[in-house]
Amino acid sequence: MPRDRRAVRVAAPAGRARFDGEAPTVVVVGAGIAGLAAATVLAERGARVVVCEREHHLGGRVGGWPTTLADGSEVTMTRGFHAFFRQYYNLRALLRRVDPGGRALVGLPDYPLWHTGGHRDGFAGLPTTLPWNALAFLRRSPTFRWSDLPSVDARAALPLLDVSVPEVYRELDGLDAATYLERIRFPRPAHALAFEVFSRSFFAHPSRMSAAELAVMFHIYFLGSAEGLLFDVAADPFPHALWEPLGRHLAELGATVRRGVEVGSVQPGGPKRFAVDVSGDVLDADAVVLAADVPGLRRVVAASPRLGDAAWRERIAELRTAPPFLVSRYWLDRPVDPDRPGFLGTSGYGLLDNVSVLDHYEHEARAWAARTGGSVVELHGYALPADEPDPRARLWEQLTEVYPETKRANVVDERHELRADCPLFPAGGFARRPTVTTPDDHLVLAGDLVRIDLPVALMERAATTGFDAANRLLSRWGVAGTELWSVPTAGRGPVLRAVARRWGRTPVDGGPHRA
Repeated sequence: MPRDRRAVRVAAPAGRARFDGEAPTVVVVGAGIAGLAAATVLAERGARVVVCEREHHLGGRVGGWPTTLADGSEVTMTRGFHAFFRQYYNLRALLRRVDPGGRALVGLPDYPLWHTGGHRDGFAGLPTTLPWNALAFLRRSPTFRWSDLPSVDARAALPLLDVSVPEVYRELDGLDAATYLERIRFPRPAHALAFEVFSRSFFAHPSRMSAAELAVMFHIYFLGSAEGLLFDVAADPFPHALWEPLGRHLAELGATVRRGVEVGSVQPGGPKRFAVDVSGDVLDADAVVLAADVPGLRRVVAASPRLGDAAWRERIAELRTAPPFLVSRYWLDRPVDPDRPGFLGTSGYGLLDNVSVLDHYEHEARAWAARTGGSVVELHGYALPADEPDPRARLWEQLTEVYPETKRANVVDERHELRADCPLFPAGGFARRPTVTTPDDHLVLAGDLVRIDLPVALMERAATTGFDAANRLLSRWGVAGTELWSVPTAGRGPVLRAVARRWGRTPVDGGPHRA
């Protein structure tokens, strides 16, 4: 797939091609995307890699595991839908190790967004670059009309046209996303549909999320990239299509992947630089990659009192998770209407944030639906209120509003995943967010919780920090790393960029500007 001609390449650290002689041992804690990315590059260079994963499956929050339905069917359950956007350059580079032809991912024709008030938007057929994509969206969108433009605070919105990292965090991180959207004064339907839908992809309500993070997201997916807002999905369940092949690739490179083990602590010292407690066994390591989620990272660091320094440990302890989210998957005894999209983003339907019809794109679900005459539907509810008594029932009720034909369906079986382990990016938190590097040159972090000064997010941030963590270690040993890519690191249009820089510097502590 051709890459945006303005995509930014970060050159790989120079050095010899592989380790010669005695290669170092590196323990990677966590086998999500970040850990797998780091482990892959290190193993390709000849390091002795041991990956330790608490779960029995790979892929972290994009993982999956087998389950048996009430009708006897053997199927795969996951933690929910994931969109593989075309600007996920580093994640796709990782996946090409095991899928060079790109057959594991298939494109969905649109990214439809529905509001309970009847407004509907989509991104199919739009130009992919600024300003033409924005103008075309304005021309056809029912939620954002030309007549709404005079009410928009243009000066407050201008920073969205010239996002660079980390500068945007210096400008906007002191605001929460909800306040920033109110300051811009977008029309209410556009605010709810095109903005809250996106911000809640970070598993938090806009009032609990940094405005800078929202601005970076708009830059990545719409205003700064030429890849557009359409995306691909896994044609098979994640384990079959992605992670088990990558696990086999690691084994072929000589790496060891240990599943179902708990890393208790990482202590400096011993025969090598670190002693890693893995379910009671001690692994001696020359370097460690901590690629755990927020709860796991905090737990390991808290149990390792001599790791890092006091200031760094305090920053790790400060990390917080976003509110709980629920993934509910239903195997139904009858199909949904055939014109329902594979994925639908929703707004205004209470807890319901999106709906997936898996048998419209995934082979396993399609085979089950063909055999039974039913369908496989998945619901996501992000940032669940603490006082919500029965989110499962609420999500199902809201599904029947969006797709009324499901009222007549009987549930063959169902699975529910209620989790609260995604990182929270609150206003004012960027400066203290931990980076890939740590006080110890041979201890690095990776994951979507980690700060890296490139415009990346979600799965792509995990892959990028994983590659960067490997690069940092390899450079210590004089071994070449791997290149990184990102969407453009500044606004696309020179004229719009100049206007944004001249007039759009929005002070975080000031009131609304007037255009």
